[in-house]
Amino acid sequence: MQSPVALIPQLAAHIVAAGGKRLRPLLTLAAAKLAGYRGGQRHVALAACVEFIHTATLLHDDVVDESALRRGQASANALFGNKPSVLVGDFLFARAFQVMVEDGSLEVLRILAGASATIAEGEVLQLITQNDTATTEDQYLAVIEGKTAALFAAATEVGAIVADCGAARQVALRAYGHNLGVAFQLIDDALDYSAAQEALGKTVGDDFREGKITLPVLLAFQRGDDAERVFWRRTLEERDQAEEDLPKAIALMQKHAAFTDTVLRARQYGQVALDALDVFPDSAERRALAGIVEFCISRAR
Repeated sequence: MQSPVALIPQLAAHIVAAGGKRLRPLLTLAAAKLAGYRGGQRHVALAACVEFIHTATLLHDDVVDESALRRGQASANALFGNKPSVLVGDFLFARAFQVMVEDGSLEVLRILAGASATIAEGEVLQLITQNDTATTEDQYLAVIEGKTAALFAAATEVGAIVADCGAARQVALRAYGHNLGVAFQLIDDALDYSAAQEALGKTVGDDFREGKITLPVLLAFQRGDDAERVFWRRTLEERDQAEEDLPKAIALMQKHAAFTDTVLRARQYGQVALDALDVFPDSAERRALAGIVEFCISRAR
């Protein structure tokens, strides 16, 4: 993160110091070890690339969403302003690509560059579907596959690349990452309407206030009567929200089992992720990656 332009390491250090799970770089490190990499430090540098890409997207997302909090602390845009946040996010993207070039693998560059483009497409697609209750489940899945699952998949696949473990295992690790990423985002979207969200240092109902169309909303909307759909259109499409609307939205989701079914869907993707690990023999790394699946889903308890 070092730069002679003092604001860059200062702002970047703020978001890094805020903590977080460091899940994506962990996936790169664990996947490389699972696939048999023992030859050096390439996996460490590429794990840092993955985290820089993720951090850049967080800086940009908080500007787009006008978020005041990130991981329980003031967001970078709230402290430093929107323009520095966007520009430092750009720096982190560029720095990640410098490190990729230093790694020297065109295949790694292809995977992470592709993921970066897909993330941007997912964010733009979310912007298009925001405030539109006519959004389909397929469109919603396309959003989360882009904005979240793409980087999870890339994180695990580059671990396979540095280990040079063969096509079948590379495909398996990519499938693990992709399905874990979908499960992770499904749980995140359910958590936005849960009291457990406060324990994670986030504000309950941010997605609702922004009019984001997530699976819990889609299920409640599809299963609701005409009066309930009028409510969803008013609050999400017209953004006409009163203080009592968030509790009502949560009640409607509970009435139609939207939370339960979103978590169930996440478990299905989680199981596909676990199944992808079957090509590997039992090991501490395989058990760790299996444990990450359960960790991601258990957040909803």
